Amino acid sequence: MTAPIMVHLDAWRVWQHAQRLSLVTITERIRVVALFGAEMDVEPARSCDGDIVGWLHSHPEWSDSTVTTYHSYLSSWFKWLQVTDRREDNPMMKVGTPHYPDRQPRPVSDDDVVRLLSTRMWRSTRVMILLALLAGLRVSEIARVRGEDVDAGAGVLWVKGKGRKVRSIPLHPTLIEAASTMPAKGYWFPMRGHPHTPMHGKSVSDVVSRTMRRAEVPGTPHCLRHWYATTLLDDGADLRTVQELMRHKTIQSTAVYTKVPDARRKSAVARLDPLRSVTGAEHRVYVPSAVGTS
Repeated sequence: MTAPIMVHLDAWRVWQHAQRLSLVTITERIRVVALFGAEMDVEPARSCDGDIVGWLHSHPEWSDSTVTTYHSYLSSWFKWLQVTDRREDNPMMKVGTPHYPDRQPRPVSDDDVVRLLSTRMWRSTRVMILLALLAGLRVSEIARVRGEDVDAGAGVLWVKGKGRKVRSIPLHPTLIEAASTMPAKGYWFPMRGHPHTPMHGKSVSDVVSRTMRRAEVPGTPHCLRHWYATTLLDDGADLRTVQELMRHKTIQSTAVYTKVPDARRKSAVARLDPLRSVTGAEHRVYVPSAVGTS
């Protein structure tokens, strides 16, 4: 059987580079579209809605999150084909939108943070972890930190995040101290043998993950970013401030990363008073007797 021809994929790759999308995003999109064509034995540019539905249905082992992500990649592919006049219709219009799974915040516990920071590790690894815990950086952002991004005098760190947007983050005193031990110029975490090229975010993730496993701390490096947001909220920061520090476009995105502590939820419920409009001796909550009928 002849393998299907992957028409237009190279042109789509070039177009995405011109849009300044990240290399990771471009590579993953191309991989998924090519996988779709190979597994369904169709030319992706000429496939129909039945091919797409059949492919997604053929992988029951995929999580809802994976299906949603792959669906978005295919949507981007067919939208590009249509916009660039390579195809008249968009089969994704007939496929429908999968249910996006509700995400729950998964911050590491305070005890786990102490256990992690008490573990022996390389200085560079400790700085990676501190950047996640005290600045809320993603692994891809940690990989690209340079000495020039630190303004110790102003107490800020300049971060290039999603969409290549550059934002400033207040530097925690511990990070200011850590910065003094790192290069004043160039990448803090260069690729081995290539001092002018930053590590891949995946490499940073692997380094931090190994340290977390050795410290017997459950979760992923991203859970350290969850801790940052959750702890800010727990310590009294309002959600809008946390949104700015997390560098989210919408407050809804921030809400996903923040877990309201159980103690705060219980306290909020305990303060409820159905007779709060009543004053004086009459102000008491009625508690029904355990004996008798209503």
